[in-house]
Amino acid sequence: MAFFSNFPLLVALFTIGFAQFIKVPLQYLATRKIDWKLLTSTGGMPSSHSGAVTALSTALAIEYGVGSPYFAISVVFGIIVMFDATGIRRHAGEQATVVNQLVMDFTKIRDEMKHWPEKQEEEKRNELKELLGHQPIEVFFGAILGIILAVSLHFIFQA
Repeated sequence: MAFFSNFPLLVALFTIGFAQFIKVPLQYLATRKIDWKLLTSTGGMPSSHSGAVTALSTALAIEYGVGSPYFAISVVFGIIVMFDATGIRRHAGEQATVVNQLVMDFTKIRDEMKHWPEKQEEEKRNELKELLGHQPIEVFFGAILGIILAVSLHFIFQA
């Protein structure tokens, strides 16, 4: 039962779920298309990774203070997560975009050279996942979301 009274853990997990859920209506506003795959995908606005680590750090700061070792650990962990989201994972996504374009170009050239008629039942190729990381603005808003949710939920449930 201690799990259910662990406010920092619960607020971090809630923030992940909330950030993933809110991606669907935000994407709909931008494209007028509902994409339920966003509930479980990486990347996009807001960053659930950034939201989770900032919610965790904020909750730990509320419960133990900013001088606690728990807060220090969570801040360092959060910096690494957010740096990774905007750096390595984002660049991997950009490389996936280039590789996917090369595959499409190669396929087009091959098809044109052999004059293959297009078939309805052609096997679809699996594309590399391009939306791996985050733009800095997505990380920023994920962090803001985490702080807002941690503070709000603290006042709702701990007050």
